[in-house]
Amino acid sequence: MVACSPPENHIKCSSTNTNCTITNSYGTFPDRSLCQAANVAYPTTEEELISIVAGATEAERKVKVATRYSHSIPKLVCPDGQNGLLISTNYLNRTLEIDVQSMKMSVESGVTLRQLINEAAKADLALPYSPYWWGLTVGGLLSTGAHGSTLWGKGSAIHDYVVALTIISPGGPEDGYAKVRSLDESNSTEFNAAKVSLGVLGVISKVTLQLQPLFKRSISYVVKKDTDLGDQVASFGRQHEFADITWYPSQGKAVYRIDDRISSNTSGNGLYDYIPFRSTPSLGLAVVRATEDAQESLKDPDGKCASAKLITSTLKNLAYGLTNNGIVFTGYPIIGYHNRLQASGTCLDSLEDAMITACPWDSRIKGEYFFQATFSISLSVVKSFIQDVQKLVKLDPRALCGLEQYNGILMRYVKASSAYLGKEDDALDFDITFYRNKDPAKPRLYEDILEEIEQLAVFKYGGLPHWGKNRNLVFNGALKKYKNAGAFLRVKEMYDPLGLFSNEWTDQVLGLKGDVNIIKDGCALEGLCICSQDIHCAPSKGYLCRPGKIYQEARVCAHVSTPEQ
Repeated sequence: MVACSPPENHIKCSSTNTNCTITNSYGTFPDRSLCQAANVAYPTTEEELISIVAGATEAERKVKVATRYSHSIPKLVCPDGQNGLLISTNYLNRTLEIDVQSMKMSVESGVTLRQLINEAAKADLALPYSPYWWGLTVGGLLSTGAHGSTLWGKGSAIHDYVVALTIISPGGPEDGYAKVRSLDESNSTEFNAAKVSLGVLGVISKVTLQLQPLFKRSISYVVKKDTDLGDQVASFGRQHEFADITWYPSQGKAVYRIDDRISSNTSGNGLYDYIPFRSTPSLGLAVVRATEDAQESLKDPDGKCASAKLITSTLKNLAYGLTNNGIVFTGYPIIGYHNRLQASGTCLDSLEDAMITACPWDSRIKGEYFFQATFSISLSVVKSFIQDVQKLVKLDPRALCGLEQYNGILMRYVKASSAYLGKEDDALDFDITFYRNKDPAKPRLYEDILEEIEQLAVFKYGGLPHWGKNRNLVFNGALKKYKNAGAFLRVKEMYDPLGLFSNEWTDQVLGLKGDVNIIKDGCALEGLCICSQDIHCAPSKGYLCRPGKIYQEARVCAHVSTPEQ
């Protein structure tokens, strides 16, 4: 086992808990701004939490809730201005109750997914579906609509397994300036708003989840050509309960995860310790990043494709981190208990080792630095979207090797949800990770292709954003795509009429004021805007604003070999 340096606290204060800044686990927000707060509070009980909310409300201060690992990419944790208050749920991390009869489990909102899985398993219970990274808190999972992959049951989103929650919002003088609401199906309007809230309704203090009896799974990965991927996706998701697909478009391959529940009598004690989530030597990460930087600056697509093939074949040969018994991989299928397979993230298990090893994206080292575009596209049109991406790849097969350096496009299944800001229909979620330059003014190789894919997804196919990921452009007009957006905003108005838990970013995303686009020179390079003129790209480097190659309505920063006068 590699020991590693644990992620740092993403809230830093110049004196004890005052004059603070906050960032995310990647060390950078999409617009590269620094978020400030006057102070941070670390409540340890619900009573303390209530009095903190009351104090802030009475003083009409902006408030934002922060979590231990701060994994959301957009600016969901920034209180506006410099006088705001951060409330960290770091110490609200207790399991409150497990009722084995009803299979319900109540936890505080700062409990991590990992704790939740482990505590449930001790009682022979399981959360059936979850994200694959376990360094997320229950409050954060709900607020961003985080999910795993399935079309079965109620779907893969954690919020659809919540049966009750307690939320603390601003109150009037008659409430002592804080209002505590316990919600469940009996007050469904508020409950459906609070299940996915972007943090704008108040602080979630407690959550009760409906679990299932612990079960075993059988997992095999099968690599196929991607020629019929568009035809396969819908049926594959219905055939296998925990199906997902990893797509390598430049290689013309797709890796199908054949993953089902099986009888608990079947022998096997498999473990999933996903390799990209393990502690990684900093030196190795620095070499990989330096290589990638060089490939970008030398405009070397062949080098990127060679790196991508090496990375993807290495992961495949190491079974992505799966082992048959926790130690060694001897072949598929991997059979084991759900709690040992559903999520991982061992780079969080950390001894301080002076940064010799770290999580690959730790901003204190020269490691991964990336964008993530994550959106879900309705199963009814997903085949056409996949075929459009394939048309783009045909124009230059090397164009998407850069994504494959980050193990390709992860495709997970999601179901329509009753949550107002949950998924509108059964869909396939595309998770695309790609290189980000440390210099915001430098364009990327095949900049235009990735921008066209984002715009195809969002505009032509009506893709819904993942609330906890993405660059600004994916949120363009997002709220208009949710049929219950109005109902959500009415609950927000009732819970927090002064907008103390909102910030400039959430107001823009919710269509209340302003626009998610930040228009300035070079804004399209960072996904802060969609270019409408050349100056939004990098004209001095030969990147100009042009229509898309197959989606003419797209506006992308394309490299024009001779800069036009």
